[in-house]
Amino acid sequence: MEFHSKLLQPLSEDRTRGWNGPLPFYMTYPDYRGAENEARLLQDLEYLQQMYPGDVRRYQKRIAEILDKTDYEGSMIYDEYPDRYSLQALAKSMRKVLENEEQNAPAEDMIQVLLFNEVYKRRHGGRRGSFLTWF
Repeated sequence: MEFHSKLLQPLSEDRTRGWNGPLPFYMTYPDYRGAENEARLLQDLEYLQQMYPGDVRRYQKRIAEILDKTDYEGSMIYDEYPDRYSLQALAKSMRKVLENEEQNAPAEDMIQVLLFNEVYKRRHGGRRGSFLTWF
């Protein structure tokens, strides 16, 4: 009984390592490492992306190049909750560019998935196209 009552007690401020105020709920999880875990997740994502089939890797690289034009401070890709329709419109415009460049452009669904992955990497500090440098 005494153990459970200790769990419900708030941590004292001197035990929070400089954090002012109550801890956010996610910091109280066991084994929380924050940015360290995020960097590991990005590395994992980039590693798995290197295993994409050749055509998909080529499309990923081209989508990253096109996305560079909308990657600036204040861009909608860095909004807390990016607008779904704006991202879908961006994917449609990318499809038109790819259709003009190639005969067999990928499906719009695949472009959206690749675009969302690239946006995720950029929002979380990933380097643009870094997994392509391994080839």
